[in-house]
Amino acid sequence: MKKLFTLCCALVLGAVAANAQVTVKGSKLTDNISVGLAGGVVTPSAHHAFFSDMRPVANLTLAKQITPILGLAVEGETGFNTTHLTGVHSKTTFDVLNVNLLGQVNLNNLIAGYKGTPRFLELVAVFGAGWGHDFVGGGSDHNYMASKAGLNFNFNLGEAKAWQINIKPAITWNVTDNNDWIRYNVNKSALSLLAGVTYKFKNSNGTNNFQIAKLYDQAEVDALNAKINDLRTSLNSANNAKAQAEANVKDLQRQLNDCRNKAPEVVKVTEKSSTNNLESVVTFAQGKSVVAASQYPNVERIATYLKNHANSKVVIKGYASPEGSAEINAKLAKARAEAVKSLLIKKYRISSSRIEAEGQGVGNMFSEPDWNRVAISTLSE
Repeated sequence: MKKLFTLCCALVLGAVAANAQVTVKGSKLTDNISVGLAGGVVTPSAHHAFFSDMRPVANLTLAKQITPILGLAVEGETGFNTTHLTGVHSKTTFDVLNVNLLGQVNLNNLIAGYKGTPRFLELVAVFGAGWGHDFVGGGSDHNYMASKAGLNFNFNLGEAKAWQINIKPAITWNVTDNNDWIRYNVNKSALSLLAGVTYKFKNSNGTNNFQIAKLYDQAEVDALNAKINDLRTSLNSANNAKAQAEANVKDLQRQLNDCRNKAPEVVKVTEKSSTNNLESVVTFAQGKSVVAASQYPNVERIATYLKNHANSKVVIKGYASPEGSAEINAKLAKARAEAVKSLLIKKYRISSSRIEAEGQGVGNMFSEPDWNRVAISTLSE
């Protein structure tokens, strides 16, 4: 038995070393604590009737998971006196009490590793020792050293996996009966099968279980620090820009308030008229170069100016609308300018030396094509 126990310890330590590279969050002293309550049956392993000597048992367990693989538990277990065992004449309701300190090994995490959350079904091997007491009555009670081994089938339930349903088969030995040295004897043992529920208290990491911690190497840390510094610089620049924009808004608001509160000003604008360049427009009918009587006032305006200003001259430019050929329009434009010139000479007695007449062909001064059938007279000093 000693060799088997040594071999199991070696295997556990090797597996723990292999999983040492996994770092978890939630490993404080007050983390990963659970409490469980179970009930079931217990019966002697040998030399007794298996079922007729079976009696009920209750169990209370307080456990601390040290790593995802290893844990410790303190349990108290008592049997109820419902049968009369050969050689045992207990007269009390509780005929046996065991208090054990148990080591726990999560076989799933030992073999396959911890992935950050408990599996639905976990197999946990338990082994430990403690104090046993038989209640016989009449001063015949006796104490002994007990040892227990078992395999717990734990079903993790719920999204947070805070609750477990437990199935716990186990064997418990009286290893110092009759003042013997520690000895595991099947004749001094009992088999038990319990079923119960366990609640895992919330940890400092915010969950009810271990979490995988993400580790960074120094290069990653330096890169993240550089990124943080860049973000801080950008934030400072944005804050400065915001402060400048707010100052501009205040300045504009002040200027607006000043404008609103300012008394209105009367601005006098003096326009200086100039007669150096005056124009008069004479219109013509389509295809015609004869000045109509309705246009005489425009010609007379030109003559009056020339008579009142002895040094003035006039340039008359004739235009045509785009209808017809370019050759005809050129002649028609020239004839319109000459018609105005002839009227100024013959009717108003203006010297021909003061008049210049030019044909400009098709005009494009006005948006409407037929408005360009004109002769425009420009007067100058």
